[in-house]
Amino acid sequence: MIRFAALFDVLDRTTKTNAKVAALAEYFREAPEADRLWTIALLSGRRPKRAVNSTELRIWASEAAGIPLWLFEEAYPIVGDLSETISLILPPATRSADRPLADWIADLIALTGQPADLRQAAILDAWDRLTTPERFLFNKLITGGFRMGVSQGLMTRALSQATGIEETALAHRLMGDWTPQTTTYARLVQTNDPASEGSRPYPFALATALDDAQALGDPADWLAEWKWDGIRGQLIKRPGAFALWSRGEELITDRFPEFAPLADFLPDGTVIDGEVLAWGDGAPLPFAQLQKRIGRLNVPKKLLTEAPAHMLAYDLLEENGEDLRPLPLSDRRARLDALVAALPKLPLAISPAVTFDAWPALAAIRETARERGAEGLMVKRLAAPYHVGRKRGDWWKWKLDPYTVDCVMIYAQSGSGRRATLFTDFTFAVKDGDDLVPFTKAYSGLTDAEFGEITAWVKRNTLEKFGPVRRVPPVQVFEIAFEGIQASSRHKSGIALRFPRMSRWRRDKPPEEIDTLDNLRALLP
Repeated sequence: MIRFAALFDVLDRTTKTNAKVAALAEYFREAPEADRLWTIALLSGRRPKRAVNSTELRIWASEAAGIPLWLFEEAYPIVGDLSETISLILPPATRSADRPLADWIADLIALTGQPADLRQAAILDAWDRLTTPERFLFNKLITGGFRMGVSQGLMTRALSQATGIEETALAHRLMGDWTPQTTTYARLVQTNDPASEGSRPYPFALATALDDAQALGDPADWLAEWKWDGIRGQLIKRPGAFALWSRGEELITDRFPEFAPLADFLPDGTVIDGEVLAWGDGAPLPFAQLQKRIGRLNVPKKLLTEAPAHMLAYDLLEENGEDLRPLPLSDRRARLDALVAALPKLPLAISPAVTFDAWPALAAIRETARERGAEGLMVKRLAAPYHVGRKRGDWWKWKLDPYTVDCVMIYAQSGSGRRATLFTDFTFAVKDGDDLVPFTKAYSGLTDAEFGEITAWVKRNTLEKFGPVRRVPPVQVFEIAFEGIQASSRHKSGIALRFPRMSRWRRDKPPEEIDTLDNLRALLP
């Protein structure tokens, strides 16, 4: 844990990418293999199952510190982080323990399901053997809120420097359904284990937002297709394996049983990149229909009937076991067309190319995206290989401008972490006749200076307090941008927004001129 805490300190103190890569590479060269494996897991989102809840930690920490729980609760919002609050209030450790990171995590895993008194004794014993920085990281491991300010791509680059293995090869090896309990560092990183290849997906290629299509040059060099509003996924058929992976590396095969027949018709050694959509009458259904199925391990027959799944295929990444990613998109797309054309009628089709001969013509087509159930367009260079992650220049997403609505802020709540001293989480309302109806929350979109300014205003103008929430006069007007809207019986307003964020603080607009609930209802599909 000492070595891991030192790594975290270096990463936390710098914003320079090269410095972070160098520190990680040195750690991957020198740390015990089990610690390297757990560090890779933590940086790729594979955290141990939570064995202790935050309420228990609050109580145990306040008792260990000899302070009343109410005082701990007052301190927590000021610090802004539960793990840091606990590490700061605890008395100094009376012992020391130079144990590897993997051993501490093994202890936490062993506590899962144990009685509260045994878990409390183990946590108190650990706190008494760790320094303040080590306690902070230990608490992060307990709560599952672990962050190191390092992307998976940056971690892969450091691992490549430490091992001499190409980044693209490592990125592929780190994908899929593995945990430190099911593999070893040597098996995962240093050997290309054929046994683990079965259902392993490839790292997804990602796109960059496009502002000016004219800058892309000759339209003949590009493929345009719709940017569908669904779940990005890779469909895999290999010997003995059939799987559907989400972009978040979640295995979702069982949630979409409609695709099971594809296992009988797709050739072995096939990997398709595409979008999973709810489908009806030959067209995509609103994302809200698909959302009902997300997170369900068992999908009831009613949902299968109301929101049947369909995949629109973008790309062919593997054919007959051959990795096609180095080939130009034009070649991969031709092979994909031939593959899908040979299949019987199944819930799989090609995402259609959008024909155009000039960028202004494509811009006009883009404006019809919502009518087609799409978010906008994807524009991809025909000569481009399938990259790992985001490589600027070859894949672009040209989304529609978001919807916007003017509304007033009625509630404010402080943020967490570095924003713990600022009010950053707001509830907004629109007019409904003579009343104000809350309809959404938003917490992003303003600058730090604007958050500081609105925080000072909230403190001066608080009307009531409800725990951490402040009610304020409905006079501050904000423009809220959002990607979609749907009817919702769970909300008082009867609507729910998709991806709401603050796009402008409308100091120029009086509250009497905000939008109405009817304005929003008119946008419902």
